[in-house]
Amino acid sequence: MELKINQQIKNFDAESLSIQSLLDLEIPNKQNGIAVALNNTVVPKSNWNEQLVSETDEILIISATQGG
Repeated sequence: MELKINQQIKNFDAESLSIQSLLDLEIPNKQNGIAVALNNTVVPKSNWNEQLVSETDEILIISATQGG
């Protein structure tokens, strides 16, 4: 499966992935303080386990940072 994540094309062996599974692969140690948009629509964290991604979907993963 080919997905565009943060403007980079990435390939995965799985035929079906949930957003949560994708995050487990991409950023396994940091899943607090992030937001995910699927095809320009924000997906609530409560839906990450159920929301499946499809071939050629565009995913944006935004991570909160501290600073001033």
